[in-house]
Amino acid sequence: MPVWAIGDLQGCLDPLDRLLEHIRFDPASDTLWFCGDLVNRGPRSLETLRRVRDLGDRAVSVLGNHDLHLLAVATGKQRKLKRKDTLDDILAAPDRDELLEWLRHRPLMHHDPEIGYTMVHAGLPPAWGLEESLAAAGELESCIRSSALNHFVDEMYGNLPDQWSPELQGMERLRYITNCFTRLRYCRSDGRLDLSFKGAPEHAPADVLPWFRVPERRSAELSIVFGHWSTLGPVTDPGIFPLDTGCVWGGRLTAMRLDENRETVHTPCGPGLTPGLEG
Repeated sequence: MPVWAIGDLQGCLDPLDRLLEHIRFDPASDTLWFCGDLVNRGPRSLETLRRVRDLGDRAVSVLGNHDLHLLAVATGKQRKLKRKDTLDDILAAPDRDELLEWLRHRPLMHHDPEIGYTMVHAGLPPAWGLEESLAAAGELESCIRSSALNHFVDEMYGNLPDQWSPELQGMERLRYITNCFTRLRYCRSDGRLDLSFKGAPEHAPADVLPWFRVPERRSAELSIVFGHWSTLGPVTDPGIFPLDTGCVWGGRLTAMRLDENRETVHTPCGPGLTPGLEG
């Protein structure tokens, strides 16, 4: 019963179909893990969202920043569509409400102790181990699934607070959790989040580190698959498996089999948008 983890789709349904054909996906026995950002910027956001939803129990998908952006826009509150967004077809779809309700109930983090892998969209701050990470994800999931969503989307954007404390409360606490699970790339050596730089590590300022290289990171024992960081490139850090290979930017869509061999499969995505750093 193979389990495959797949990088950010962002509305790129045709590459997904080619990838599933390549790995000979069998919905009767195989499981797919999606690293978030199912929608936006690509040409077929609506069909992609429907396809993953219709996989039912054969798919696990965590929420990414573009998925949260869709939920924020759909509330009709302050968040507006951006020029490059491709979410209009979802917002106008006859099954819009059912799709958005399904999306609201996706997790922020998925951990499977049986196969020994953990999935998030972006990253984990160094202060969190497995227990703290799952608890933080549960807090945010409860908010997104509740009537508090409308208030939350008004307050979730911003780079502060940038350091974890168990004493954080209210929207500041939820904003920090959101930024870790859906926006994180870099931290400072003291564990503070640095959300200002989005490029590759070789071009990063000297005072920041990829989140997974911060000394004494408490999640270091986990094997973590994640997306979000299309400029990261290959890494050899133990237990770190980035899968966003920039499909929507004209790169590749990547799948990795979650077993001891970690077979990795790519499919080209063809012409895309101008490469960008918006995650």
